[in-house]
Amino acid sequence: VARRLSLRKHPECHSMAGGKAIEHLAQTGNQELLTFRLPMQQYRNCDFSFSGLQNLVNNAIVQKEKEEGIQEGEILSCVKDVAAAVQHAVAVHIIQRTYRAMLFCIKNSILPSKNATLVVSGGVASNQYIRKSLQNLADANDFDLLCPPPRLCTDNGVMIAWNGIEKLRAGLGVLHSTAGIRYEPR
Repeated sequence: VARRLSLRKHPECHSMAGGKAIEHLAQTGNQELLTFRLPMQQYRNCDFSFSGLQNLVNNAIVQKEKEEGIQEGEILSCVKDVAAAVQHAVAVHIIQRTYRAMLFCIKNSILPSKNATLVVSGGVASNQYIRKSLQNLADANDFDLLCPPPRLCTDNGVMIAWNGIEKLRAGLGVLHSTAGIRYEPR
């Protein structure tokens, strides 16, 4: 979405990564000026998908460009509102699917009945709006929320390394020898 909105050209966002730029602009945008249908509402599972949302957002951007009489690559006057609406839709989708997963785990006794913890990491955990939404979800369901500091949530490589450190500290799933392991690149 950030690429499609050409946020590298936006004076407030030229040096920011896409997700950070969306979050920054969304802070002063009006999320109610655009409403995006949430993806996968017909599926009663815990899967996530943002491809349908991306198509809706792309179509809305094209429509706004036509309304404003600008070419693709120029900055929309409503760019902050688009950012806010997209961020909100993503957060709601994540919250709904995560809540469904929490209920599934509780119903099937996958999690302890007390002191359950929701762990969120990776790039999505660096977004403070989404993180706050997940905190509200966790609080409402008596879960603890565990997120690495935002500075460690910018890349999946960092997320995997953090997970490895935690497993090493706990002595869980640590492989001490790679002998006999066959690697198959994809």
